[in-house]
Amino acid sequence: MLHMRDVWVNWFEGEENGYNVCEFFEWRKEDRIELLDQVVVIKMQSNLFDYIENTLQELPEELLADVYKQSYVRRKSQRVELEYCFIATDGVRSIVVDTIGYHTPVRKSRLVPRQEEQLLTLVESELQREFYMDYLDCEKQYHILSPEPSLMKGLIRKERQLKQILFMALDQLYNDAEEAELKYWYTEWAPHKYREIQEMSYEEAWSCLYEDIKYGWSEKHEDYCFTMIKGQPFFEKLWELQQGEIEKKNVR
Repeated sequence: MLHMRDVWVNWFEGEENGYNVCEFFEWRKEDRIELLDQVVVIKMQSNLFDYIENTLQELPEELLADVYKQSYVRRKSQRVELEYCFIATDGVRSIVVDTIGYHTPVRKSRLVPRQEEQLLTLVESELQREFYMDYLDCEKQYHILSPEPSLMKGLIRKERQLKQILFMALDQLYNDAEEAELKYWYTEWAPHKYREIQEMSYEEAWSCLYEDIKYGWSEKHEDYCFTMIKGQPFFEKLWELQQGEIEKKNVR
């Protein structure tokens, strides 16, 4: 088995989409950064790598057996075994996984660039391991609370996270709002469409609003998001975590 020593990780917990497992240049000082003493390396087929990176589903039993207690973290003066922790790579990409004792990839991290380069050199001559899973080729279903990667492409960490808050607010709007309220919020986004919006059904208004708003990220998106969530403590708290104190927005 291949191993790497002294591996820096920044755990992102419960993330089913790889775009939310941030690359090194997006790490923050308040993130949960940890030094792993030793980590086992598994070179695998690309479809399994995609599955691990972009789901929180069960891992292959054979893979779990191979990595069982093969990785360690040093806590104070003790070297502590990690039940199912490993570096996954297909020879081009990499991700570090820790199941924290479960059979699913609960925590994920990217490698720092220097260590990723070391990893790819380490596995260059290794063959990809094949692990059988009869559901491996099932196509992942994306939706408004788990947006497809194309909607997040090109965005920095803060923009991705604010966009997800906006999508959560839009989902709540769709589930809870009366037709008049939905049309009000669509008009707030596209005031030039006022007359057209008034003629729409509920589903038409929702579909058009989502299509208009789902691509890219701009100051208009940010302002619209802030206006939608104002006065809702749950969303305001999420906003604060990305933006600092919410009152700063009012200064603009």
